[in-house]
Amino acid sequence: MANVKYKLRKEDLVQVIAGKDKGKQGKILKIDREKGRVIIEGINMVKKAMRKRSQTDRGGIVEIEAPIHISNVMIVCRKCNKPVRIGYKVEGDVKKRVCRKCGEVL
Repeated sequence: MANVKYKLRKEDLVQVIAGKDKGKQGKILKIDREKGRVIIEGINMVKKAMRKRSQTDRGGIVEIEAPIHISNVMIVCRKCNKPVRIGYKVEGDVKKRVCRKCGEVL
């Protein structure tokens, strides 16, 4: 799966299109290109038991974002304000990502 090209980048605003958080939007915090998964801010929250690492550190149960498969999210166009597919336009020697619905640069 390492040779797959993903069109999403860190800090992109995306919307979940499948799963328990379907319809929710958030920013991409991290992309794992090897496994094809993304971590999105405030999406797919799971509880995790954390051990105390130091005297001042508090252990206990914390909520963290779990990875979600990249195929279950779509980028949100700022102009359309809807999840859209990504196209490409080459302007001179610069390749830019564009919205397939309205043509706005993403």
